[in-house]
Amino acid sequence: MGNSLCPRDAPWRRLRTWSWVVLGTVFLLLGLLGPIKANEYDYVSFQSDISAYQTGRFYTKPPQCVAIPADLRLCHSVGYDKMVLPNLLDHETMAEVKQQASSWVPLLNKNCHIGTQVFLCSLFAPVCLDRPIYPCRWLCEAVRDSCEPVMQFFGFYWPEMLKCDQFPQDDVCIAMTAPNATEASKPQGTTVCPPCDNEMKSDAILEHLCASEFALKMKIKEVKKENGDKKIIPKKKKPLKLGTIKKKDLKKLVVYLKNGADCPCHQLDNLNNQFLIMGRKVKTQYLLTAIHKWDKKNKEFKKFMKKMKSPECPTFQSVFK
Repeated sequence: MGNSLCPRDAPWRRLRTWSWVVLGTVFLLLGLLGPIKANEYDYVSFQSDISAYQTGRFYTKPPQCVAIPADLRLCHSVGYDKMVLPNLLDHETMAEVKQQASSWVPLLNKNCHIGTQVFLCSLFAPVCLDRPIYPCRWLCEAVRDSCEPVMQFFGFYWPEMLKCDQFPQDDVCIAMTAPNATEASKPQGTTVCPPCDNEMKSDAILEHLCASEFALKMKIKEVKKENGDKKIIPKKKKPLKLGTIKKKDLKKLVVYLKNGADCPCHQLDNLNNQFLIMGRKVKTQYLLTAIHKWDKKNKEFKKFMKKMKSPECPTFQSVFK
């Protein structure tokens, strides 16, 4: 997914290959060292002409300050209206930004850290300034430490190319609050297994569908605990989206709720229901990424069913790889 974050010999080159499932306001002020707070930034100083945006990168088009579109859901509500394109992940077109950013929206919806949106959008949709500003190292570390445990439920780990020690520590950088702040740095909400902690909202269900490799309408026979996971054994299943699954493999398919042996998944309390099961294949296992009761009487679920007939999903080259 890209060339580089800065000059081509930089250690964090080619970040575009790891986007997911998967963040607040950018706090900036040029000319000062250290992290910067939102109320210090003068938004009036945004410039549409950022020809001085020199990063050592080479593109077919010069950097431009463009509006953040409404369908860039990851960053449309980040707190500013315009972004630099190409961005700091080397996405040269808005179509590519949308494709790769969409896979992180499910993680954002898990509220694993208050700074997740700020951190991701500082890279996907950097604010328009006359020089690139990267996220602070400690912000990266805080988001990583809070969100990676959630990511592991989906079989993901913090991308190697996002190693936090590659981001600035003492230079001007993007931050949420002071490094020693005690504000919400832990996952918000309940201790429900993350793949089970989903809103019954049509757009949210569609986002999970787009970020998942397969989707099934399923009647569940049994749920067992196995090696720290929940093993979901189907009774009946109807494919809605097969992805990498071959039809011949459907007969023996079981789904695992990764690391879910001891966390509650309320949808599985009543196996008399039918379910919408979404997931992805990791090595030899099919992992659950989202589960919803199949409820035709629910207005939001009915909206989702209509949208599912012709979903406008981005085309992912890869997700968190």
